[in-house]
Amino acid sequence: MIEFRGKLILLDIEGTVSPMAFVHEVMFPYARERAYAWLEAHWGHAAISRLAQDTGANSFANAPEAGAALLRLMDADAKVAGLKQIQGLIWEEGFHSGDLRSPLFDEVSPTLRRWREQGLEIRIYSSGSIHAQRLFFSNTVEGDLTPLFSGYYDTTTGSKKEAASYHAIAADCGLAPEEIFFISDLTDELDAARNAGMLTGLALRPGNQPQTPSHHPKITTFGDITFP
Repeated sequence: MIEFRGKLILLDIEGTVSPMAFVHEVMFPYARERAYAWLEAHWGHAAISRLAQDTGANSFANAPEAGAALLRLMDADAKVAGLKQIQGLIWEEGFHSGDLRSPLFDEVSPTLRRWREQGLEIRIYSSGSIHAQRLFFSNTVEGDLTPLFSGYYDTTTGSKKEAASYHAIAADCGLAPEEIFFISDLTDELDAARNAGMLTGLALRPGNQPQTPSHHPKITTFGDITFP
């Protein structure tokens, strides 16, 4: 068991609250299959200009050129704003149509509700855009969970692998870093959070990628965490 005496839980999404397979085997292919059609239908959208900036270009000549660039960035798993924004907009259409519903690990929904009842604050920090995060949690298999969260952070705050990002989050929350417990499935993110002074926990979920040995406490279920 891991004892936490702080005030805020900061959560990653994939591999932490939801199976990694949903993102990689459902959401990413969904966006990929619809990328060209979305770009054609929304040509001129500000997100496309942001996508061009992500690639170092001033603009795209047409939707096929933009689509090719978007797929290259997806193949590279790039954590860039334009790509994430367009993916989020495509997913929004999927969630609204009912094509997509976000799966959760079994204990996640009841545990998040219990944490809130205990007076803990819960926020999200994910490489996916804030827009995509809100979509994810408003369309879960357990219903709309967004009322449980008091804040969301994405790569506009900074890289999840840099301590400065976690300092910025703590400042935004109005808390000292040691009052925040960050849970993720990636040790390099946890290393950065710990360097900023946060408490950390490594999510060991089915399907997660093996991580290098570390001193981060291991979490197989949120039930591993106690709050005196």
